[in-house]
Amino acid sequence: MIRVAVADDHHLVRQGICALLEKAGDIQVVGEASTGLEAVELVERLTPDVVVMDVSMPRLDGRQATERIKEIAPTVAVIILSIHADPILVQQFIKRGAKGYLLKRSIADELLLAVRAAIQGELFLSPAISDAVMTLLLTPPSNVESETSADLLTAREREVLQLIAEGHTNNSIADALTISVKTVEKHRANIMAKLAVNDLPGLIRAAMKHGLIFPES
Repeated sequence: MIRVAVADDHHLVRQGICALLEKAGDIQVVGEASTGLEAVELVERLTPDVVVMDVSMPRLDGRQATERIKEIAPTVAVIILSIHADPILVQQFIKRGAKGYLLKRSIADELLLAVRAAIQGELFLSPAISDAVMTLLLTPPSNVESETSADLLTAREREVLQLIAEGHTNNSIADALTISVKTVEKHRANIMAKLAVNDLPGLIRAAMKHGLIFPES
């Protein structure tokens, strides 16, 4: 039996994914999460075989949660669900250890295939994006950027940015991350400097443009 955890901040979507998985017969849904942080905590507690995870979630997005999961449980396979077909974004997830990337519009046809491939250690991509992604992955390093925009920020800075995008104040971010307000302000200043912006609207626009935060998916 393949043990799977599902993380998506939309309850109905999450329930639909769980129902699809449970009907397969060889898959057991062992836990659900509505935030990226809950997904990480779920992995720490249950160590499922596979995590099926949305890209856009509060308290750690899919990319941040994938990094954390691969750090604490390298054998757990992560499959990403998204509306975003940008091959550079897909490449970023693969670099961080994801074993699958599915477009939400085709999830019903591909999810079971992706889960079974992941448990065998194989990479599964939605056919609609696989050619573009494989071309990018096979491009010699000299012909692509050596550092993506996402790599400009540290893991903590991306976490702070995620909370800023969710509308949290410096005080609430400090409470959530158990750090001082001055440390939050320092992270915020570093983020704005790295993204070359000087106000909050510019920060959010730049972060979305560079794939550092995501619109609803």
